[in-house]
Amino acid sequence: MSFKDRIREEIEKNRERVKELGPGLITGGAGDDPAGIVTYTVVGATTGFSQLWLLLLSTPMMIAIQNMAARIAIVTGKSLPEITTAFYSKKLTVLMVSVLAVANILTIGADLNAIAAILHITTGLPTIQWLLVVTAIIAGVIIFGKYRTVKRVLIWLTAILGVYIVSAIIAKPPLMEVLKSSFIPQIEMQSAWIMAALGMLGTTISPYLMFWQAAEEREEKKSVVQADEVGFDTIVGMVWSNLLAYAMIVTGAVLLYGTHQNIHDVNTLALTLEPVAGEYAFALFSLGIVVSGFLAIPVLAGSTAYAVADTFGWREGMDNRVSDAKGFYVVFVGAILVGAGIDLAHTLNVVEALYYSQVLDGMLIPLLIAVAMMVSNNRNVMGKFTASRFENIFSLFAFLVTVVLTGIMFWQWLN
Repeated sequence: MSFKDRIREEIEKNRERVKELGPGLITGGAGDDPAGIVTYTVVGATTGFSQLWLLLLSTPMMIAIQNMAARIAIVTGKSLPEITTAFYSKKLTVLMVSVLAVANILTIGADLNAIAAILHITTGLPTIQWLLVVTAIIAGVIIFGKYRTVKRVLIWLTAILGVYIVSAIIAKPPLMEVLKSSFIPQIEMQSAWIMAALGMLGTTISPYLMFWQAAEEREEKKSVVQADEVGFDTIVGMVWSNLLAYAMIVTGAVLLYGTHQNIHDVNTLALTLEPVAGEYAFALFSLGIVVSGFLAIPVLAGSTAYAVADTFGWREGMDNRVSDAKGFYVVFVGAILVGAGIDLAHTLNVVEALYYSQVLDGMLIPLLIAVAMMVSNNRNVMGKFTASRFENIFSLFAFLVTVVLTGIMFWQWLN
């Protein structure tokens, strides 16, 4: 083979790899939902640049965990709930899925409220009116859209989130201080710092992302021989996700750290940013909230629907008609409607709900990582496609870090 032919072959292979981008990229972008945006912004506002190193460290952890979830789905053709029911305990599956469903629905409610609040600020129309419109649009896309259509829409929404990188540049952060905080660990034992760290890890390594990516890989109908190729898509998605998160923390630190602002809802957060960030940065923040919500809410509801359907053996998948997968679509759309209902009942303080829901996710991570590690290292389930050394090392590291942070947080609460 000539040099030119070899180059052409490599280019063609790279094109094929780019075509395969989807599940990992969408999953990564969905991790930066309104809950994530508020959490990262509050982390920057309350701890400055001091947790940037922890975010960088979470990137390989995130890649390892999502790779394991994707590999399990492709190799077995089964979901995590199906595997845990068959090889471990149905009670464990029900507990795991129940907690996931509650956390997801609360986050959906908060995300919907965040979108409606931003649209209210920018248009002047009532929040409730926007809440109903947004809920109807998302529910309609889910009911009437096919998987491939929904996938294309979500990928474009993921790309638009790059506005947060622009926001960080506009904020003009002190470059040397940012680099120092990124590579030299700083740890503070105050409860606010620990809470922020746990919340950040909770929104970075969100439990629902594991279920969603696994479900998407099954929708893609990939074969076992493609199990190792999933890594490229996952790496791109997780690096993109944490690059956006990095920009959000930097922006929050530059604009809000040391201002002692009492951020109690999305309106307050947006209006606090507007005078210090300027008109363009505020517009970018608002656009990001709306786009991320439209990206994340179907992922939150979808991961709930897939998990519940697989727990009870229902037919599932977005390429099925509603009449052929009634239970799946009832949960899918129902999760969004319940979230909207919580908003209409005015039972949520939105920013607190967004922030503490991520802290709850941080506390749930160890259980899900432990289950994923047990499954992905079980040769009776995975055969020769067990987890790699990289996946085991960084998944274990993520498990230990979240267990320690959760333990410290509870100890501080008790004292």
